[in-house]
Amino acid sequence: MASLQNVGFFLVFLGALVFVHEFGHFIVAKLCRVKVLKFSIGFGPRIFGFTRGDTEYRVSWIPLGGYVKMAGEQPSDELSPEEVRRGFLAQPPWKRSLIVLAGPAFNLIFPIAAYFFVFLGDHQAVSTRVGAVEPGLPAAIAKIEPGDRIVKVDGEEVRTFDELRLALLNLYDKEVSVTVERGREIFVARLTPQKMVDSNPLEKVTRGLIGISPVPRAPVLGVPAGSEAEKAGLRTFDRVLSINGQPVKDELGLKEALATAQGRLAVRVARQTQVDLPGASVQKNEIAEVSLDRQGGAVYEALGAERGDLYVGSVVPQSAAAAAGLKPGDRLLTLNGAPIGSFIVFRSALRELDAKPFTLGWRSGGETHSAQLTQVMTETEDGLKQLELGLGARPGLPEAAEPERVTIHMGPTQAFLASARIVPEIVGQTAMVIGKLFTGGVPFKSVGGPIMLYEIASKSAERGLESYLTAMAILSINLGLMNLLPIPVLDGFQLLAAAWEGVRRRPIPLRAREIANMVGLILLAVLMVGVMMNDLTRHH
Repeated sequence: MASLQNVGFFLVFLGALVFVHEFGHFIVAKLCRVKVLKFSIGFGPRIFGFTRGDTEYRVSWIPLGGYVKMAGEQPSDELSPEEVRRGFLAQPPWKRSLIVLAGPAFNLIFPIAAYFFVFLGDHQAVSTRVGAVEPGLPAAIAKIEPGDRIVKVDGEEVRTFDELRLALLNLYDKEVSVTVERGREIFVARLTPQKMVDSNPLEKVTRGLIGISPVPRAPVLGVPAGSEAEKAGLRTFDRVLSINGQPVKDELGLKEALATAQGRLAVRVARQTQVDLPGASVQKNEIAEVSLDRQGGAVYEALGAERGDLYVGSVVPQSAAAAAGLKPGDRLLTLNGAPIGSFIVFRSALRELDAKPFTLGWRSGGETHSAQLTQVMTETEDGLKQLELGLGARPGLPEAAEPERVTIHMGPTQAFLASARIVPEIVGQTAMVIGKLFTGGVPFKSVGGPIMLYEIASKSAERGLESYLTAMAILSINLGLMNLLPIPVLDGFQLLAAAWEGVRRRPIPLRAREIANMVGLILLAVLMVGVMMNDLTRHH
């Protein structure tokens, strides 16, 4: 049943994108008084349809696109004398350009409408309540703590974590004032966001980092060899459940529990152990209780341990980390000789290094190792099995706690302004990514086909209407920009042909057009085979 539902989500998803694109061509052709013979969603034989006026409206069996068939699209088309003036090629170049441009333009306009409905009215958003603070980064240096709520940046109110992130986006290496609410107390902290390179499979973004997360961090231990924690029986990736019977939900809870605990500590932890069975290994969850004297320090140090985020949770096969010999449980120490303070900063530094070699230091058991490495293409962690340049060493990730959420209301004007602001940003980012595809900056293996579209549609639908509309908007922008490429059979080539005629005062020769169309069809077929191979490789 769920699979059938996902197919429905996919067909609606793709059908909407195709409809928007083809409707752009259709409506502008009608306005320009060009005769439209067919408006089809899908290719191949007709499933159903009807004819009204000059136009047959139909839905066809192959749902991977659509088309608008106009009279006189090809020089070889035979038209009656009264139809000649309504043929596509009979129109002046500026009219043909408008008709061709309308499809991609509607794909770029549609996201504004989609985001308008995403933003309109009341919706839940992640609040600016601090869930976790990274040690050694600007927020920690400014004494911001988990549980604090950030209410202003440089005097401007921020209500959601996205607004906070946006406010800090371009403020790296500049001092800013941050207004913080802690219980009934309000104070202003001055800090300088650190420059960070953030990325996803499509792009890199440089932004300001202060070192906070809205998600409360689970109290997961890193246990050095020979430490008091190890002697007491604690293990790396143990998750603290309680101290002296006081429940511990997150790092803030761990700090509060240890604030009043002295002398001997009874520590209860959740632990995963690997059990080897014939032909398989499974993870077994168990509860362990240990006792040890309280050590010096406020949080992890009080247990003779440290945070577990710099301990390797898993190593991707055939990655740079695997080739160097890193193993789960190893602790990252240095990058090019500099101490690694947190996994977030470490990841940012690796993104900035890109394909340049670097020296990594790590500890395995009681031994220290060092090696020169270069990142290679590895699978991302987003569930779609895309590829990106990476080390292949991932932290032990505990279950994510729920961040605090607030209800945000946007009226029509606010929703429109928000959508009109975000869409040009996505258009610019997408254009940059498409450019990098042709220069090799983005690997072709990251491009997906129908299977990836199916996954995007079904996964976004599972997360709700907002996620579904957002994914549809982003794919619509991709479709619009890709169609503007000057490749035969795409809209961009038709624009080029109209521009050629406008400048040269004569059309592209018929033979040249036929050859270009043949080349375009071959390129399109090769591209389709390539993206299908990418899809199949990801799911092998």
